[in-house]
Amino acid sequence: MKNSFNSYPLGRLAQAGATASVHDDAYFHESCARVVAGREAMTRELIRLGFVVLPSSANFVFARHPARGGPEFAAALREHAVLVRHFNKPRTAPYLRITVGTEDDVRRLIAAAVLILGHE
Repeated sequence: MKNSFNSYPLGRLAQAGATASVHDDAYFHESCARVVAGREAMTRELIRLGFVVLPSSANFVFARHPARGGPEFAAALREHAVLVRHFNKPRTAPYLRITVGTEDDVRRLIAAAVLILGHE
C-alpha cells in the first residue's frame, strides 16, 4: 500500500491503521457525517460574509468574495495563520479551495475572514 499523493511507502503501523479504519463502518459514517455538517456550517458562514460558494459534496468548498481576489484573500488569511489553497488558473483564480476542518478550524477561518473584511 502506498500514499497516492507522493512516493513514500507506508510503514506497517500505518498500513494496519488504514486497514482497521476501512473495516470500521461506524467510524467511517461518523467521520462522513462530521465532514458534511462542517461543510454545511462553513458554507452558511461564508455566505453570511458575502462569499459565493460553489455547491460541494466533497471535504472542501470553492469560495470567492466579490470584494477581494483569490490571491489577495489567501495571503490575508495566511497572515492570520489560516491556510487555504489557491490555484492561479483562469477558471479558479478568483476562488479559494477551503478544506473542511474541525469546528475550531472553521471558527478560526470565519474569525479571520471577519477581520479581513471588516465585518462585525
